[in-house]
Amino acid sequence: QVQLVGSGGGLVQPGGSLRLSCAASGTIFSVNVMGWYRLAPGKQRELVATFSSDGNTNYGDSVKGRFTISGDYAKNTVYLQMNNLKPEDTAVYYCNLRSRRSPLSPEATYWGQGTQVTVSS
Repeated sequence: QVQLVGSGGGLVQPGGSLRLSCAASGTIFSVNVMGWYRLAPGKQRELVATFSSDGNTNYGDSVKGRFTISGDYAKNTVYLQMNNLKPEDTAVYYCNLRSRRSPLSPEATYWGQGTQVTVSS
């Protein structure tokens, strides 16, 4: 079993900052990618950012230049620094993990429980 525990969400005013973190635990041989997706009411799930084991990052267009993702795969943990937050960033943010349980096992995908981020004055 693999568990993802996210933290750091909350209420912030427009222009403010928040930092999310997500820690993975359980049967993890290797991490391929960790990242964040978000889901806002009435919208489809959207990529926020991903951080791969080789250090590559990928951002959704709406957060480029404002959000920064980083990771420590020795701790199977990923962080999302969110700056200059806007009301349209309001959503439930879900941590995502793609990993292998053993050298020969296929890649599996896991999701965290979600953390609410609300940007409002």
